[in-house]
Amino acid sequence: MRALRTLTGTLLAMAVAGGIATANAAEATIEMLNKGEDGRFVYSPQLVRIKPGETVTFVATDKGHDAVSIAGMLPGGAQPLKVPFNKDGSFTLTEPGVYGIRCTPHVGLGMVTVIVVGEPTNLEAAEAAASKLPPKARERMQALLSQVS
Repeated sequence: MRALRTLTGTLLAMAVAGGIATANAAEATIEMLNKGEDGRFVYSPQLVRIKPGETVTFVATDKGHDAVSIAGMLPGGAQPLKVPFNKDGSFTLTEPGVYGIRCTPHVGLGMVTVIVVGEPTNLEAAEAAASKLPPKARERMQALLSQVS
């Protein structure tokens, strides 16, 4: 049991040291947090990769957050995502590409996340849109997008 805790602690430390948390799964869950491993006002994980037709669920772990598509960070043909404040929301994403998401009241504090569905077909457009975000969100989004290609 102690060896398992040590291994778990080591893996957690490696994930934190590696910077931004990512997830790969048939169904992904993204928590909306006041404080997480990557700082204050974050989605966790901040980068999710799924296949077309798989589902992403946003969970209002902490209150006061929403999840809204960022203009210019949505694949062609995809519907914008919107999870209301203090609510959970699930989406089955079928259009391949990069989906940029922000928290309306906390985008200025850097609360953004990226979902990559299949191939990142709109990565250049997403990078251009990221340049228009507030400074903290822009920095975090650019770091996330640098991991996409």
